[in-house]
Amino acid sequence: MNPITNIKNQNKLNEREIAMGIAGDLSRSWHQVYKDSAWVYIGGLPYDLTEGDVISVFSQWGEVVNINLIRDAKTGKSKGFCFLCYKDQRSTVLSVDNFNGISLLNRMLRVDHVEEYKVPKYKEDADDETKRLWEEGCAPKAIELPDMDEEQIKKAKKRLKKQQRAVPRLETNDEELLTVLQARKKAKKEKKKEKKQKKKEKKRLKKELKLRKAENPDGDWNADGKLLDVGAKSEADLYGENKHFDFGKKVEEKGKEWNERPDFEKADWRLIEQWKIIREQEKAAKAAKGESTEAWAEDKGYLPNRIRRNN
Repeated sequence: MNPITNIKNQNKLNEREIAMGIAGDLSRSWHQVYKDSAWVYIGGLPYDLTEGDVISVFSQWGEVVNINLIRDAKTGKSKGFCFLCYKDQRSTVLSVDNFNGISLLNRMLRVDHVEEYKVPKYKEDADDETKRLWEEGCAPKAIELPDMDEEQIKKAKKRLKKQQRAVPRLETNDEELLTVLQARKKAKKEKKKEKKQKKKEKKRLKKELKLRKAENPDGDWNADGKLLDVGAKSEADLYGENKHFDFGKKVEEKGKEWNERPDFEKADWRLIEQWKIIREQEKAAKAAKGESTEAWAEDKGYLPNRIRRNN
């Protein structure tokens, strides 16, 4: 049967269960037939996906314990379908109901139950360990601890401590290794001393703060307590200069003292027109002040003698 037809028929079963009001009741659902199998079939996979990609997509419905992505025996390329096993059989119901008919990388997936999963026969020369992994999976198995009383647990802890103490220490004649170990011991001791000194300083500051509170109980000792370890300082020393609080002060904005003349051969016509307007405004301002508005004298420093005008 066409895979798309199977997908449609499967979705119709789910719609019928919703209409009958038995959706979610596994005892009356069509999923009950596959209650003893935690394997699902996944078809229509993109050929570029690996086992890890498939697990990352389908692991949102439960813990995956085994996967068998069918590959070509000669080339090793994926054939586009696989068998996947969940740790809990209820995860198969979720994956079948939610992923059957979805589009993954522009390909429609077909997800269905597998009633009886059989180990693939395309690798008959596989060793026993590989076959066991195919059948049982590679998920970590739960460790079964024996039932122990509280007294037995305490005794076991004591034995473990004794074993740890009985471990022989490292004995070596290597001078470099010994120097490194000695340096580490010294560093640990220095850290301990620093911690002790910090604790002593904190205790001393607390005592001073209590004495000052007793002398003047009406004072604001919260702010004063913060400055005990650093000493009283001014605001400028603590926060530095802050121009945000310079209210009312005039800020002198320095403008251009001269009008830069553009290169008429290379400049855009808009810049030239702007320069002309600014130049006319400067002339009008000079005329209002009674200054001369004659053109600038020719800059002789930039002209060679053979080009200079002889006036």
